[in-house]
Amino acid sequence: MPNVIFPRSVGDILGASARRWGAKTALVFEDETYSFNDLDRKSSLIAHHLEALGCRRGDCISLYAANCPEWIVAYYAIMKIGAIANPLNLMLTPDEAAYAMNDCGARAVFGSADKIAGLADVRNKTKLEHCIAFGGATPDGAIDFKTLLIDPEEESLLTGRYPVEGIDLDDVCTVGYTSGTTGHPKGAVLAHRSIVMNVAMTATMHTRTDRDVIASALPFSHVYGNIVMQTAIAYGGTLVLYKTFDAGRVLQGIARHQCTLFEGVPTMYMYLLDYPALREHDVSSLTRCTVGGQTMPEAQMRAAEDALGCPLIELWGMTELGGLGTTHTLYGPRKLGSIGIALPHLEARIFSLEGVLRALPPGEVGELQIRGPVTMREYLGRPEATAETLMDGGWLRTGDLARIDDEGFIFVVDRLKDMIITGGFNIYPAELERVIAEHADVAMVAVTAIPDAIKGELAKAYIVPKQGRTPDVADIEHHCRERLAAYKVPRAWQVVADLPKTSSGKVLRRLLKTLG
Repeated sequence: MPNVIFPRSVGDILGASARRWGAKTALVFEDETYSFNDLDRKSSLIAHHLEALGCRRGDCISLYAANCPEWIVAYYAIMKIGAIANPLNLMLTPDEAAYAMNDCGARAVFGSADKIAGLADVRNKTKLEHCIAFGGATPDGAIDFKTLLIDPEEESLLTGRYPVEGIDLDDVCTVGYTSGTTGHPKGAVLAHRSIVMNVAMTATMHTRTDRDVIASALPFSHVYGNIVMQTAIAYGGTLVLYKTFDAGRVLQGIARHQCTLFEGVPTMYMYLLDYPALREHDVSSLTRCTVGGQTMPEAQMRAAEDALGCPLIELWGMTELGGLGTTHTLYGPRKLGSIGIALPHLEARIFSLEGVLRALPPGEVGELQIRGPVTMREYLGRPEATAETLMDGGWLRTGDLARIDDEGFIFVVDRLKDMIITGGFNIYPAELERVIAEHADVAMVAVTAIPDAIKGELAKAYIVPKQGRTPDVADIEHHCRERLAAYKVPRAWQVVADLPKTSSGKVLRRLLKTLG
């Protein structure tokens, strides 16, 4: 593999790879293929037209669409002119999207035709000057994306023009919004350095090279999906991309394209394991898979490794880091159930939540905190929230309860906000979910709190059964009582067809109560 030169900015990643790998296939999407040259040329054309529309370095530009080639092209065009990308979760309503766009002062938005049309009634709540649409009939008042791909009269003038001069690794490149579990979401401000270093460190830990073919349905608007996209492009891999996850199509794609790496969240692996024809598909080309976004029960991790015939590498990250914070190395020791160790150049510690504020020794549970060059600069326009999250010394509070063992491996116990307190005892939903998921009838499970007049809160479990199985709640409860302290065992149970999830497939515990 040719030497990979450290990019000067995120906008340099695609062009540098085009110079190295040129006509090699960079992207496969719905049976269409795109070379590195294709993506680089198109992104430079879009960059040219963005400048013609008046967009400049430092302007914020939103992205509001599902996975597609246009998303990649638009993203790198934004980076190439030194503008700031604002990736929007596809599941946001028009009002929610308008809030984020107004909050970051977005001047333009790229989006699928349906999403752009949906903004018609809320555009007056934003500072948008241009809406650029693709993937359908162009809505009134919007610009057709395809018209921006028409060659300028002298396309040769684009050669060497992008990325524009003077972009620094410490310049802001992204405002990514948190999921907003309470109140309005917050915009995490990230510099080019955060993304560039995260890409490099992730590729190093997972040994990603130009020989990789990566299958993924992770949304680009999510930091996990974004790092998957960028590591593939930066290191010359071929990304086999899916708009949405479908177990059958993904398995077919792995066999057809001889994918070496599949990347997903726990629910995707659970759907794969529950897919009736899983064993009929050839997945022998896989050399490793990654899983992140949420804790995954060890029993299901072992089942996934057995079914897919390769290691399952757990990772952990967050919007405020621009990607990963911890993971395992491909060839080093791995511990199932652990999120691994801190990435190179990062530090991790477990910090006390009460009493004397201090770093805790191995084995004790506290808040996971991260320090290093990838942490966000601030929450946009939120000095109080920034001060609550960024501590003295540069430590970022993650909001995750975790412990670290004697060898430095980190184990997430649960989200601090998801902890259930029953009769004064702390219950961690993730622990209960790991135990319940071991039962033979259970495909997926999520646990949340329900109010109780005497004990304050009790645990309730929502169970999705495996295909062809009819769960016996009494048997599952007995299974739990053999493995958990009595106070931890859920006091309420409900069998459901599916669980509410984010666009990336992460279970939304806060919406479980809507199931009844």
